[in-house]
Amino acid sequence: MMTALSTFLKKYFYFCMSIFFALIVVAGFSRTVDGNLFHPPVPRPLILWVHAAAFSLWILFFILQSGLVRIRKVSTHRFLGWFGAALAAFMVPLGVTTGIVMARFDIAHYTMPDAVAAKADIQAFLAIPFYDMIAFPILVGLAILWRKKPELHRRLLFIATCCLMDAPFGRYAFLDAQDRYYIALDLLILIGMARDLVVDRHIHKVYLYSLPFIALGQALATYLRLGNPPIWQEITHAILF
Repeated sequence: MMTALSTFLKKYFYFCMSIFFALIVVAGFSRTVDGNLFHPPVPRPLILWVHAAAFSLWILFFILQSGLVRIRKVSTHRFLGWFGAALAAFMVPLGVTTGIVMARFDIAHYTMPDAVAAKADIQAFLAIPFYDMIAFPILVGLAILWRKKPELHRRLLFIATCCLMDAPFGRYAFLDAQDRYYIALDLLILIGMARDLVVDRHIHKVYLYSLPFIALGQALATYLRLGNPPIWQEITHAILF
């Protein structure tokens, strides 16, 4: 028997979460966007502006698509879905390139006394955007593949968007320490799982299959960033220099 809560979650969960994603992005980046993008001491590369615009557009796209499903404009939703596919395809090389360009920029402009350690950390940090740009296209690609299976499609896009939330969460120092932003990110996915338990009385198989791989990828990215093993130092040095 459907309760008021389960009925609400069944109808409005993904749209409400799309708004929540937007709030997370605004709250996180509002802490740093003025000093890092709008009025930085040293002008940032143009690609950072393109990156910010493209990734913000994805959040707006997710809100729009969730809203179109809610008002039953399915044909428009499907038509715009191909724009989303093109946007996602553009975001992946953009995300990788931005990570490399900004790492080079930060290394070139870092002049503090502990510059050697800081530059090593900048190099090691590449593991985070690189992992994001592996997980995101796989999830979006599967969502496109199974676009005619709404229960798979919507959950995959939801998880894919969750995987982008480490960036705004990382703007909080207490979450950036020891890569705790992954904990906050994973809590968003757990909210999706909780929705399934309330509405469907079971967790959808998409979560059960995808979460182990997401956790493994996060663990590897965290190890590469914090442990910075010699092989990763060699790889990042070859990429950056």
